[in-house]
This record gives sequence, structure tokens and C-alpha cells, in this order.
Amino acid sequence: MTKTNAGDDGVIPPATGVADGGASGAEAWATAEGGARLAERVKNILTKPGAEWARIDAEPEGVAAVFVRYVMPLAAIPAVAAMIGSLLFGISVLGMTYRPGFGAAIGSAVLQYGLTLAGVFIFAWVVNFLAPKFGGTANWGKAFKTVAYSATAAWVVGIFNLIPALAFVTILGLYSLYLLYSGLPVLMKVPREKALAFTAVLVAAMVAVGLVLGALGSIVRPVHDTSIPTDAGLGGLIEMLEDQEGTAGAGVVAQIEGAANEDQAEAVLQNPVASTSGAMSAEGLAGLLPKTLAGLPLAEIEHASLGAGLGSSAEASYGSGDVTARLDLVDVAPMGGISAVTASLNVQRNRQTATGYERLGKVNGRMTGEKWDSATQRSEYNVLVADRVMVSAEGRGVHIDDLKNAVENLDLDAIEAAIERQ
Repeated sequence: MTKTNAGDDGVIPPATGVADGGASGAEAWATAEGGARLAERVKNILTKPGAEWARIDAEPEGVAAVFVRYVMPLAAIPAVAAMIGSLLFGISVLGMTYRPGFGAAIGSAVLQYGLTLAGVFIFAWVVNFLAPKFGGTANWGKAFKTVAYSATAAWVVGIFNLIPALAFVTILGLYSLYLLYSGLPVLMKVPREKALAFTAVLVAAMVAVGLVLGALGSIVRPVHDTSIPTDAGLGGLIEMLEDQEGTAGAGVVAQIEGAANEDQAEAVLQNPVASTSGAMSAEGLAGLLPKTLAGLPLAEIEHASLGAGLGSSAEASYGSGDVTARLDLVDVAPMGGISAVTASLNVQRNRQTATGYERLGKVNGRMTGEKWDSATQRSEYNVLVADRVMVSAEGRGVHIDDLKNAVENLDLDAIEAAIERQ
């Protein structure tokens, strides 16, 4: 990470380390006080952007501190949510559902996260470079702050990418465009009458940067389209949001706070990737896999883990030929904060077809999904245990009732008890 000081000449200073609040920012982030400051900033920039931009403009914090304390934790939300969603619910394409392996899901999340962080620096450079052309001043530190804090809405609502039924809520992320528009005159000193035109140019640049980064990270699970407006439609959108300044941002906050109880909502705003303990050992998860599943004998077993307790998985396959089943156990301990809020959303979905059904909701206090198709004899049953361990079973030639019974016969209470003892 590079230390950069604000300058009025628009030139990015050479790298000199992270002394400008970088190390102290990391330390502050690890404290409850640092988390509370993050939560307060998120709420204020969303609900009172005018006053908060003025406060940000007066703050001496450098790029490194903002990056560590604000960008890194919030930018993780969409990537982590996408990872959990792909592991728990799979990725649906043209009616087919694909569930990536543990390693692939982690790799995609890390890549998406890395590209997001890189995108912040690239977009900040664009803002800094173009500001003088619209009557503003070039200032690298404030350009970085403009981009970092403008992205708040898009990052926070990224949690709803987790559940397909709630994908429409991510449209609230467009509020980030208004945050950008309202922040440019304050931090970059762009005349207000030119702020809309500057925002339109930046949106075009944002799309271009997104296409480049998207090409580099094509293996990353696509995020639901939020329909970035064209230049022609941007003015109306900005005008509408300006008339309702704070209201739209309050809607973003309300979506989070209304999704969970107060403690869980505050926790995800303060520390979205918090965990009270590391993941269970891969060997421990493997020990929970049964010797038979739905009457089918064990054929193969495999387990894997990431260092520092970041995650672990164990999977087993059963049967052979046209009658097979697979059972996956995945512990995503570091993402427990986001998982807890997700589980508390109390989402319910029911879809009936001529040959089967899909259901999503809470069963015995756990987020549970099931799918059955009698024509293909395919079945799926997924349970989120203790808000972090994903139990996923798939069957081919196995009836959904047999698959459900097999999962329910697992000692899920023992998993919860083991986590509580950590």
C-alpha cells in the first residue's frame, strides 16, 4: 500500500510507505471505536450527504487511512456476499444451477475484491485528472476521498446480491451517483453548474474502467445489472435524488437495519467481515460426513482449508451410475457478520412448476432452500447452520424427501455446539 499526501498540483507523490495513518488506521479498525466511526460515517454520508461532505473536506486523513479504515472493509461486502450466495444457492444460468467448488468461490471473491480496490484508485486518478477541465482543482487526496465515500451506497447494498429474490434492492446502489455529484463541488471545487456534466463524463469513464476490469476478471460471478443510466437519463436521476437528498440514502440504511435486528445491522455496518473465531478444521468437517447418504454408499471424500482460519470445506460423493448424491460442508467463518444479517432477512420464496418446485425460507430457525424436479429426478437441499456453515446436498435419481431426511439426520446441532465452544 502506498502513502500519498494531498497536493494542489494534481501530481501523485511518489510512494513513501503508509505512515500517513495507514498503520494506525489498521489498528483503529481493529477496535470497537474504529468500527463505530465507520458505521457513523456510512449512515451520515447516506442520510446527510451535504453536511458530511463538508466534514470530510475538513478532515486531514490521508489516502492510506481512508483506504484501510473505509474502503477495504466496505468493498468486501459485495465480493463476500457473492461468494456466500454462490456456495449456498448456486449460480443460475439459462435455467441451470451451477454450484462452484469452495476453492473456486474463494478465488472469485478474492479476485472481485482485488479488482474493486484497484478500481477505486483508477477512478480516483480519473477524477483528479479531469477536475481542472471542469473548473475544479486537482488534489489527489480529495479525489480519492470523493471516490471512496461516493461508493458507499453501492457497496452497502451489495449484501443483497447474495439472495436472487432480493437482487432488485441493489438498484439503491445508484444513489452512489448522487453522492458523487454532490461531493464534487465540495472536495474537488467543481462549480455546481458544471457538476452534472462532470458526473456524466465520470459515469462514462466508470463504464469504460468497468469493462476493462471486467475483462480481466471474467471468471468472477457477474453482479446483477443495476442499469447504469445513460448520459441522457442521468440529469433526471440526479435531479430526482437531489430533491430527495438523504431520503434515498436513508432507504439504503433502512434496507440493512430492517433486514436484521439492531445488533446485527450495527455489526455489519461496523465490521462487515467480522468473526469471533476461525473456521472449523477441514478434518473436523470431514468427520461429520456420513458413511452413507440416502441409502447410497460413500464413494469419495475430500477436504480443504485456507490458512489463518479463513475457511474450510469437506465434500463427499455417494453412489454411482444414474443414482448419485453429493454432500458439501463449507465453513465461511470470517464472513459470519454478513451471513447473520442474510439469515435474518426472513426471505421466503416459493415457485411451483409442472414437474417440481423451489422453496426458500427459514426452517427451525435456519435459512433453508430446496429444489425438486421429478422429470430429471434432480434434488437439492441447502441449510445454513449457525449463520456460517453451509450444508449443501444434491441428488441425481434421489427423491427430495430422501435427500432432506439424510441432511436432517446429520447432527446439525453438534455443528452449532462446536462453533459456540470456539
